[in-house]
Amino acid sequence: MKESSLLVDLKGEPGINCNGFCKFCYFRKVDKKNPKPLGCRYCQFTFGCDYCTYSVREINGDFIPLPLALMEVQSSLLFKRYKKVNITGGGDISCYPQLVDLCKFINNMGLNIHLGYTSGKGFDNIDIAKNLVDYGVDEVTFSVFSTNAKLRKEWMNDKNAETALKCLKYFCEHCEVHCAIIVIPGVNDGEELKRTVSDLVDWGAKAVILMRFANSEEQGLILGNAPLLENIKTHTVEEFKKIIDEIHNEFGDSIRVTGTPLYDPITKTPFALADDENKHILERLKNKINGEATIITGNVAYPFLKKIFDETSVNVVRVNKDIADLITSKDLENLNLKDVKETVFIPPKAFVHDRVAEDLLRRDGIDRIVVRGVEQLTLDGEVSGVYSKKEALEFEINAFEELIGMINFFGMRKR
Repeated sequence: MKESSLLVDLKGEPGINCNGFCKFCYFRKVDKKNPKPLGCRYCQFTFGCDYCTYSVREINGDFIPLPLALMEVQSSLLFKRYKKVNITGGGDISCYPQLVDLCKFINNMGLNIHLGYTSGKGFDNIDIAKNLVDYGVDEVTFSVFSTNAKLRKEWMNDKNAETALKCLKYFCEHCEVHCAIIVIPGVNDGEELKRTVSDLVDWGAKAVILMRFANSEEQGLILGNAPLLENIKTHTVEEFKKIIDEIHNEFGDSIRVTGTPLYDPITKTPFALADDENKHILERLKNKINGEATIITGNVAYPFLKKIFDETSVNVVRVNKDIADLITSKDLENLNLKDVKETVFIPPKAFVHDRVAEDLLRRDGIDRIVVRGVEQLTLDGEVSGVYSKKEALEFEINAFEELIGMINFFGMRKR
């Protein structure tokens, strides 16, 4: 459905290859000297692997040298044809010293370029943006925070705030630009947020995703780094949804507005199937369920999944973690097993070793079957913005049909 791009990872680390941490950076306060494995689906026979020990903390080392990046592009093109290259990294790619040279090389091969998730903190000259556009950059994902240069300097540690915003404006005028704004209560929300989105509309940005600031373990800081900011009370999920609606209602005719962990006002994701207008489709799916199982999820997905599986042989149980993919063994330790059936589904990306999950979910003496569910049941606001309402619904239907097939295969038959 969506055109695939060749992903080129320049590596680099937050705080090091980004001109310094933003105050709100998820990776600030992470202990990189003594990283402890969380456990995950990639662990084999031993507890801990490269992914749940190092990658999750973006412990990548320095940016890779330009020759290695060029070799990566060339070797990948030997096996598959691409029309676009997506340049990304653990550090801020605007701080990659040879970014212009890399883009020039890629463009000479006839490929267009997507600059993936940059804050622009490394752009100290407007000519950089002009050169990048000349060398094939036609899509940019830009972390804005605010179009107020003073706020960017203070909160993003952006010494080039004015120039970064000029580059953003130039990109908006010449590229397809998707912007991201982490929303912090009392800092860049309210009228300040409206001014920023208004600027983005005037400049020509195509989309903006609003991201709720996380400041506690249950909100997603699972690396022992909570809180990031003292004395900041974050928006509740309900408050944040109202902010999305407010910005969409005011600016939605001119720019695509989405949010994470919720929601997309156009596609109604996440979990569009729970919307009343799709009731007939949901009933058809429910009739296919003939197995008993329990689905473990987080606070955000819980009300949607509960509604989707209401009046079926599948029950939904939540732990105190907003995002289900960030569930850890600690969450399963605190889970009351009285409502957990003999077949239990956990999120595929949950940071729990398979054997640990089995032990924790069998600690009451019941020999449960523990299964990792479907990779992605719905679309997050970070990707839903490029989907139509119909496409997003089709995505969910296919995903839930796959999940129901797993429930019927692994679950006990309905009594």
